[in-house]
Amino acid sequence: MASSHSSSPVPQSNSSDAFFKKEVDVTKCFRPVQSLPDVCPKEPTGNIAVQGEWNPSVVADQHRWTIYHSKVNLPAALNDPRLAKRESDFFTKTWGVDFVDTEVTPSFYLPQITKEHFALYQQEITPREKVHERCKNTCTPKDTFDRTLLHTHDKSRTDLEQVPKIFMKPDFALEDSLTFNAVLPWSHFSTAGGKGTRDVASSKLLQEKLSHYLDIVEVNIAHQISLRSEAFFHAMTSQHELQDYLRKTSQAVKLLREKISKIDQVMCEGSLRVLRLSLTRNNCIKAYNKLKLMATVHQTQPTVQLLLSTSEFVGALDLIATTQEVLQQELQGIHSFRHLGSQLCELEKLIDKMMIAEFSTYARNDLNRPLEDDCQILEEERLVSLVFGLLKQRKLNFYEIYGDEMIITAKNIIKQCVVNTVSQIEEIDTEVVVKLADQMRMMNFPQWFDLLKSIFSKFTIFLKRIKATLNTIRSVVFLVLDKNQKTRDLEDTLQKNSAKDSVVDTEVAYLTHEGMFISDAFGEGDLPPGAPDTTSQRNTSPSSEPCSSDSVSEPEGTTDSSSSKEQTSSSVTPGGVEMMISDDMKLTDLELVRLANNIQELLYSASDICHDRAVKFLMARAKDGFLEKLNSNEFVALSRLMEGFILDTEQICGRKSMSLRGALQSQANRFVNRFHEERKTKLSLLLENERWKQAEVPAEFQDLVDSVSDGRISLPEKNPAAAEERKPTEFLIVEGQKYATVGTVLLLIRIILEYCQCVDYIPSITTDMLTRLSDLLKYFNSRSCQLVLGAGALQVVGLKTITTKNLALSSRCLQLIVHYIPTIRAHFEARLQPKQFSMLRHFDHITKDYHDHIAEISAKLVAIMDSLFDKLLSKYEVKAPVPSACFRNICKQMAKMHEAIYDLLPEEQTQMLFLRINASYKLHLKRQLAHLNVVNDGGPLNGLVTSDVAFYTGNLQALKGLNNLDLNMAEIWEQKR
Repeated sequence: MASSHSSSPVPQSNSSDAFFKKEVDVTKCFRPVQSLPDVCPKEPTGNIAVQGEWNPSVVADQHRWTIYHSKVNLPAALNDPRLAKRESDFFTKTWGVDFVDTEVTPSFYLPQITKEHFALYQQEITPREKVHERCKNTCTPKDTFDRTLLHTHDKSRTDLEQVPKIFMKPDFALEDSLTFNAVLPWSHFSTAGGKGTRDVASSKLLQEKLSHYLDIVEVNIAHQISLRSEAFFHAMTSQHELQDYLRKTSQAVKLLREKISKIDQVMCEGSLRVLRLSLTRNNCIKAYNKLKLMATVHQTQPTVQLLLSTSEFVGALDLIATTQEVLQQELQGIHSFRHLGSQLCELEKLIDKMMIAEFSTYARNDLNRPLEDDCQILEEERLVSLVFGLLKQRKLNFYEIYGDEMIITAKNIIKQCVVNTVSQIEEIDTEVVVKLADQMRMMNFPQWFDLLKSIFSKFTIFLKRIKATLNTIRSVVFLVLDKNQKTRDLEDTLQKNSAKDSVVDTEVAYLTHEGMFISDAFGEGDLPPGAPDTTSQRNTSPSSEPCSSDSVSEPEGTTDSSSSKEQTSSSVTPGGVEMMISDDMKLTDLELVRLANNIQELLYSASDICHDRAVKFLMARAKDGFLEKLNSNEFVALSRLMEGFILDTEQICGRKSMSLRGALQSQANRFVNRFHEERKTKLSLLLENERWKQAEVPAEFQDLVDSVSDGRISLPEKNPAAAEERKPTEFLIVEGQKYATVGTVLLLIRIILEYCQCVDYIPSITTDMLTRLSDLLKYFNSRSCQLVLGAGALQVVGLKTITTKNLALSSRCLQLIVHYIPTIRAHFEARLQPKQFSMLRHFDHITKDYHDHIAEISAKLVAIMDSLFDKLLSKYEVKAPVPSACFRNICKQMAKMHEAIYDLLPEEQTQMLFLRINASYKLHLKRQLAHLNVVNDGGPLNGLVTSDVAFYTGNLQALKGLNNLDLNMAEIWEQKR
């Protein structure tokens, strides 16, 4: 047979109808010849569907070309009649006559591959290949061939065996280089530029061989077709029967269609007409409702003007919002309302300005009311309406307007108070002194104090009024916030319930005629309760062609959709004002909480403003040093007034304001400095004029000391009449002990108590007072030491000498101060913070300094007698008469010493002092006896010394309070070892 141009030179068997199966071993196994399947069944059956993507339909495929119309025989399909002769070369046969052998240039991008590149691979694969060959030899291949079938087809098998097995492989493909080289060995072709005779003969021989293989395959295919000839004739017979069946079916379908058309005319057209008329009626009703809605919208602007005339801003804004929503949803595209939306926007902006101006006017009227009135809110309903409208329009900075008005009002309050006070004072001529600050500086302290008290009271009422107003504003904000949270909770609950409830399945029948829904024919009241409103969700298809304009309709309930969407809830403010909160408040919780915090901060700012204005008022009066000239009582009264105002503002506003407290602290520091300097100067003058003689104690000082009991310090009230009736006493009685003191120390005790009393009245100056009091006590200690021990009083006061009596009196005064230091320490400790307790160490240092000073005085008294003993005993001679003059002088001086200090010092201190003096006496006597070589040998000299010592002992023990003193005079005879 002639080969076609399009036919492949090698048969491929990739389909399920291939002649041969996949071979197990190419060299040993053969593929059995399999018969072709029947084209069609021998007998017609009911299932005439052909395997494929679609089944033939008699009705749908009457005029469509199918594979069954094909009548081309196989030889005509295999041969190409357009070619005059077979091609002489394989390449020109397959790839055309224009094919020319060319040398392929090696690529620059590909490396040169040699056998060394595969050395590692060969080493790895060689053991595996050996194992594979061993397994192939041990395992017998499966013989799937049917030997009986091979014997019956010996001739066909013999012919097919001539075809190489490589053509029978299921994966045969010339694209594979190994397959290509096996089918077309390159040894048959010349690699040189020209062709030799031998090469041409080889290529022709190869072509003839391949053509022979093709003929063998075609002969076998023809043989297989001949075996199925009966099936072809049977198929043609079945085709004629099938055509008869189709003809009968077509006639039955035509008759059925005629009957359906009659049924449509009799039963359906009238019902559909009724449905269309009902639909038209509903559309007319909707058009009527739409016109009514347009008429209502047309009245929006006059209604808004009417609401604005009564300051109903919230109602006007709600009406504008509702109208805007209707225009955007239900009246969209209405030509007559094309400008209404922009007009409403401009009207909304105008309302914003009107609300801000109205709120500014309200704030001015509220803050400028007479402060004598109560703290009730001015027109609470109006305030709530304004705040609600501002929140609705997101004007969240309206509180700043209120803050600006607060500043202006605070200034006016002070100015008005000053004007009212000055007008009541006749001494101030307002025509001469024009400025209010100058008029205020002309007031004395009581007048200025009353003015300050009036300002503070006005500010207190002012803050209470601000707090009430701001609380109302915050309550509105919190009500809106609470409404938002409730709405969110309700939405969450509805979502959960909708997720739990089963959705009612409703079958909606679509009216295919004219593209309408059946549900459009019913009114919304006729729909079943569980059926959703599908009409409101439907979008008209652009491809539908309604028969009339009445077919395009909208749901009837859309006219009231805007009002149904804006649900409102009633809430009551703390003042009892009821207001309606709608759901269209587009404020987030974060914005509302931030606004509430800003309003609270505004209350704090009001407190700061009042404090700042009060500070400026104080500074204006303090320019001429007025506050620094106040006495302690006046300053305490001023401090108490300011502290009371500070506490009142903290209680009202809930936060501390530091400006006025700082000004008070600054003035308190100046007061402390002046207070301390005055008392320190006074103490210095007292010490410089003190003659260190015992002073009488007036009754008021005794009462002052008696008032300090149980560690509590309080100054008694002065009662001059009662003090004159009582005579001064010689000693100051403190807890049963007598203290001989000087006048300076009495005044010092009063000064100390004044320090402590200032701390009670002004707690903020506790630390400063403690430091100043410590300085005062140190100054008294150091200055008294200079005057007495240092003998400074000789030059300052003009004393002739510092006597033992002066020293003992100074020591007793120091002991009196030391006695009160623990009480003073406890008083300050109770008023200090725990972190300030370290400052109490000043009292420990002062106590130590005072004790050291007292010890130095005692040592000074002992030193005086020691020098006397040294002077007298150095001239002592053991001889008659007895007692000697030396011992008589010593006893005389001891009696004078005892007389000077006995009434000043307690008996215990006197005994301790004389014991120390006696020790010094024994030391000097022992040294003199050793110098005179007098020993305790019972001789005459020893007897004389014993007589003198007995005289000394008798005189010393005869002194008052020293009779039981253990003198231990035997120590004078002890020798050093």
